[in-house]
Amino acid sequence: MSLTTVGLAGVLGLSGCGAGAPSASDISAEAGALQAVGFDTGLAAAPDPSASAAGHGKGRVRQYLRKNTLHGEVTVQGKDGVKTIVVQRGTVTAVTSTSLSVKSTDGFTATWTFGDKLKVVQDKKAVAVSTVKTGAEVGVAGTKDGSADAARLIAVK
Repeated sequence: MSLTTVGLAGVLGLSGCGAGAPSASDISAEAGALQAVGFDTGLAAAPDPSASAAGHGKGRVRQYLRKNTLHGEVTVQGKDGVKTIVVQRGTVTAVTSTSLSVKSTDGFTATWTFGDKLKVVQDKKAVAVSTVKTGAEVGVAGTKDGSADAARLIAVK
């Protein structure tokens, strides 16, 4: 298990995992994952006070992850069963009406599908999916659907 997975598991361990319409609580796991990698969507639960506590190992690990995580996945137990949360930070390389491709600085590229449950935020405000353009810096979080990554939350920087 990588440091990224351990950090995301810690952040997501307290997050709810529900199904249905994408309310703030429904996408709290995805919002928490993006917050863990430095994208504040305004949708995550209040930050853990230990995350900023100087001199504590847990806080330093979270600060490191916030600045340095590029991509990862973690499997969590939710109210409705097991769910795999996927997260990526990078630059949009392509956008269509049904998907986007993102390339992280280490060269990793993923194509994310999206549908009616997608929420896009910029400056902590909901925006249209058309805001996402090639070349934009984004954080994407969602779920693993078979071998595909399904975006549920996109934060545009």
